[in-house]
Amino acid sequence: MTDDQLQMTNSVEDDLLWERWRCEVDSGQGKQRIDKYLADHMTNTSRNRIQTAADAGNVWVNGNPVASNYRVKPGDVIQVLLDHEPHDFTITPENIPLSVVYEDDDLLVVNKPAGLVVHPGHGNYEHTLLHALAWHFTHSPLTTNHSPIDINDPSIGLVHRIDKDTSGLLLIAKTPEAKAHLAKQFFDHTTERTYNALVWGTFSEESGTIVGALARDNRDRTIYRVWDPEECPQAKEAVTHWRVLERFPYVTLVECRLETGRTHQIRVHMAHIGHPLFADEKYGGCEIRKGLRTQKYRQYIENCFALCPRQVLHAKTLGFTHPRTGERLFFDSPWPEDIAALIAKWRAYEPNTLL
Repeated sequence: MTDDQLQMTNSVEDDLLWERWRCEVDSGQGKQRIDKYLADHMTNTSRNRIQTAADAGNVWVNGNPVASNYRVKPGDVIQVLLDHEPHDFTITPENIPLSVVYEDDDLLVVNKPAGLVVHPGHGNYEHTLLHALAWHFTHSPLTTNHSPIDINDPSIGLVHRIDKDTSGLLLIAKTPEAKAHLAKQFFDHTTERTYNALVWGTFSEESGTIVGALARDNRDRTIYRVWDPEECPQAKEAVTHWRVLERFPYVTLVECRLETGRTHQIRVHMAHIGHPLFADEKYGGCEIRKGLRTQKYRQYIENCFALCPRQVLHAKTLGFTHPRTGERLFFDSPWPEDIAALIAKWRAYEPNTLL
C-alpha cells in the first residue's frame, strides 16, 4: 500500500482518516449489501463489526461514507477507513490480577473492576482484560495441562462486553464450541443479566420498560442516542426493563434487565427518559440534576462524585446454560467498594442538615 493510499482526507469533516482496507468490486458481482460483502471478503472480522464501522462513518464507497445496507455494484471502490493509524492488536500476556468467579474446561466467569478496558482499541492497546486473560490462560492450573489457549483466536474469548467504567460479571469461552453455544444464547435472549444503577431523579412507578433504537450521535461520535428508525435506519432496536430497588431523595437505585445488548444501552436509555446514571460524564450524570440549591448540598454531591468517580453501573447477575453439561448456572456479584460506599452515604442522607 502506498503512502497516498494510506492517507485519506474526509472532505466533510476535514479529519485525517487512515485506509485499513480497499478493493474494487468485480465486474460480475451482483448487488449485495455491503456489510455482507465485506464480511465475505475481509478476514478476522464479523458482519456486526462492519455494521458498527459503517454506523461510525468508516465504510466508504467511491469517496463517500455509506450505510451498512448500501448495495455494492460492479466497479465500486470500497474503503474501510480508521480515524487512527493501523495498530497491531496482537494480545501478549500481562500479569494483571483477575477476580475469577468460576472456571472449568469450557468457560470462565470474571468480576471485572471499573477502569479496566475489556478489549484493545484506539488509545488502549495494552493493559486490557484480554491481556490479563492471555496471562491467566498461560498460568492457570486448569489450562496449563491442556492444549494452549490462544486469546488471539477469534473463535474463543469474550462472549459479551461491558464498558470500561462499568464493573461486574463477564463471560469468556475457552473453546470454539463453547463460544458458539454461548453466543447463540445471547442472540436468542435466553441468558439472564441484570445490572444495578444509581440514577438521578425519582419514579412514580415501581417498574417500566424503555424501547428505543440506538445508533451513534451524529454530533458526537463517542456517544449514542435514541433515534426514530425512519430518521436513522441503521439504528438498532434496544429494550431495557427496569424496576426500583431503593428510593432516596433525588436519586434512585434501580435494577435493569437487558432484552438486547447494545453499546451504552442502559446509560442511553435512562438518560433518554430523564434519569441519567449518577456520575455518568458522557450522558449528563455529572451535573446536579435534582435536589437543593444550597452550597452544602452542592458539596455533598461533589463528595459523592469523589466516592464513586464513574457511572454507577454494575453488572450484578449473570445466568446461562452450560454449553457442555446443560446445567443452568447463575452468578451474583456484590457491589464493589466504591458503589457500596456511595449507597451507604445516600442511605445516611438527611436533607434538612444541608439547608
